[in-house]
Amino acid sequence: MGDFKTVGQQFVNFYYSTFDSGRANLAGLYRDTSMLSFEASEIMGTQAIIEKLSSLPFQKVQHRVDTMDTQPSNSQGGLMVLVTGALLVDDSTNPLHFCQVFQLLPHDGSYYVQNDVFRLNYG
Repeated sequence: MGDFKTVGQQFVNFYYSTFDSGRANLAGLYRDTSMLSFEASEIMGTQAIIEKLSSLPFQKVQHRVDTMDTQPSNSQGGLMVLVTGALLVDDSTNPLHFCQVFQLLPHDGSYYVQNDVFRLNYG
Protein backbone atom coordinates (compact mmCIF):
# COMPACT_ATOMS: atom_id res chain seq x y z
CA MET A 1 0.00 0.00 0.00
CA GLY A 2 3.00 2.24 -0.28
CA ASP A 3 5.16 4.38 1.93
CA PHE A 4 3.11 5.67 4.89
CA LYS A 5 4.02 9.33 4.35
CA THR A 6 3.02 9.15 0.69
CA VAL A 7 -0.26 7.44 1.57
CA GLY A 8 -0.96 10.09 4.21
CA GLN A 9 -0.27 12.91 1.74
CA GLN A 10 -2.46 11.33 -0.93
CA PHE A 11 -5.27 10.85 1.58
CA VAL A 12 -5.09 14.46 2.83
CA ASN A 13 -5.07 15.85 -0.73
CA PHE A 14 -8.07 13.72 -1.67
CA TYR A 15 -10.02 14.34 1.55
CA TYR A 16 -9.84 18.15 1.50
CA SER A 17 -10.31 18.56 -2.26
CA THR A 18 -13.39 16.30 -2.03
CA PHE A 19 -14.68 18.09 1.08
CA ASP A 20 -14.31 21.46 -0.64
CA SER A 21 -16.07 20.37 -3.82
CA GLY A 22 -18.84 18.13 -2.41
CA ARG A 23 -18.91 16.89 1.18
CA ALA A 24 -21.41 14.12 0.42
CA ASN A 25 -18.77 12.50 -1.80
CA LEU A 26 -16.72 11.62 1.29
CA ALA A 27 -19.09 8.74 2.16
CA GLY A 28 -16.80 6.14 0.58
CA LEU A 29 -14.08 6.98 3.09
CA TYR A 30 -16.17 6.01 6.14
CA ARG A 31 -17.72 2.78 7.45
CA ASP A 32 -20.63 2.05 9.80
CA THR A 33 -18.08 1.65 12.63
CA SER A 34 -16.37 5.00 11.86
CA MET A 35 -16.61 7.81 14.39
CA LEU A 36 -16.34 11.57 13.93
CA SER A 37 -15.78 13.95 16.83
CA PHE A 38 -16.63 17.41 15.49
CA GLU A 39 -16.13 20.09 18.12
CA ALA A 40 -18.40 18.83 20.95
CA SER A 41 -20.42 16.38 18.82
CA GLU A 42 -19.72 12.66 18.50
CA ILE A 43 -21.18 11.02 15.41
CA MET A 44 -20.97 7.35 14.46
CA GLY A 45 -21.53 5.63 11.11
CA THR A 46 -21.22 6.70 7.50
CA GLN A 47 -24.72 8.10 7.06
CA ALA A 48 -24.69 10.14 10.28
CA ILE A 49 -21.19 11.49 9.53
CA ILE A 50 -22.14 12.61 6.02
CA GLU A 51 -25.37 14.16 7.35
CA LYS A 52 -23.32 16.13 9.90
CA LEU A 53 -20.75 17.31 7.33
CA SER A 54 -23.46 18.21 4.83
CA SER A 55 -25.41 20.20 7.43
CA LEU A 56 -22.54 22.52 8.35
CA PRO A 57 -23.73 26.14 8.05
CA PHE A 58 -21.81 27.22 4.97
CA GLN A 59 -22.13 26.73 1.23
CA LYS A 60 -18.52 27.16 0.12
CA VAL A 61 -15.35 26.10 1.89
CA GLN A 62 -11.68 26.11 1.01
CA HIS A 63 -9.13 24.26 3.17
CA ARG A 64 -5.46 25.17 3.37
CA VAL A 65 -3.18 22.53 4.87
CA ASP A 66 -0.27 24.06 6.78
CA THR A 67 1.25 20.96 8.40
CA MET A 68 0.72 17.24 8.13
CA ASP A 69 2.27 14.38 10.07
CA THR A 70 1.71 10.69 9.41
CA GLN A 71 2.73 7.71 11.54
CA PRO A 72 2.15 3.98 11.29
CA SER A 73 -0.34 3.17 14.05
CA ASN A 74 -0.65 -0.60 14.36
CA SER A 75 0.75 -3.89 13.10
CA GLN A 76 -2.09 -4.26 10.57
CA GLY A 77 -0.90 -1.20 8.61
CA GLY A 78 -3.08 1.52 10.09
CA LEU A 79 -2.04 5.16 9.88
CA MET A 80 -2.47 8.15 12.16
CA VAL A 81 -2.62 11.46 10.27
CA LEU A 82 -2.50 14.87 11.98
CA VAL A 83 -3.37 17.98 9.97
CA THR A 84 -3.27 21.65 10.93
CA GLY A 85 -4.44 24.41 8.67
CA ALA A 86 -7.00 27.07 7.93
CA LEU A 87 -10.30 27.24 6.12
CA LEU A 88 -12.30 29.98 4.49
CA VAL A 89 -16.07 29.64 4.46
CA ASP A 90 -18.47 31.32 2.04
CA ASP A 91 -17.19 34.81 1.24
CA SER A 92 -15.25 35.39 4.46
CA THR A 93 -11.69 36.67 4.23
CA ASN A 94 -10.90 35.70 7.83
CA PRO A 95 -9.48 32.16 7.97
CA LEU A 96 -10.56 29.77 10.70
CA HIS A 97 -7.67 27.69 11.99
CA PHE A 98 -8.22 23.99 12.60
CA CYS A 99 -6.64 20.74 13.70
CA GLN A 100 -7.83 17.36 12.46
CA VAL A 101 -6.69 13.82 13.24
CA PHE A 102 -7.53 10.74 11.18
CA GLN A 103 -7.07 7.08 12.10
CA LEU A 104 -6.89 5.24 8.77
CA LEU A 105 -7.27 1.47 8.61
CA PRO A 106 -6.42 -0.71 5.63
CA HIS A 107 -9.16 -2.54 3.74
CA ASP A 108 -9.03 -4.28 0.36
CA GLY A 109 -5.88 -2.53 -0.82
CA SER A 110 -6.97 0.92 0.30
CA TYR A 111 -7.80 2.76 3.53
CA TYR A 112 -10.91 4.00 5.29
CA VAL A 113 -11.38 6.50 8.12
CA GLN A 114 -12.04 4.71 11.39
CA ASN A 115 -11.67 7.82 13.55
CA ASP A 116 -11.87 11.51 12.62
CA VAL A 117 -11.41 14.26 15.22
CA PHE A 118 -11.90 17.89 14.16
CA ARG A 119 -11.38 21.05 16.25
CA LEU A 120 -11.28 24.73 15.42
CA ASN A 121 -8.39 26.54 17.12
CA TYR A 122 -9.51 29.67 18.94
CA GLY A 123 -7.38 32.42 20.41
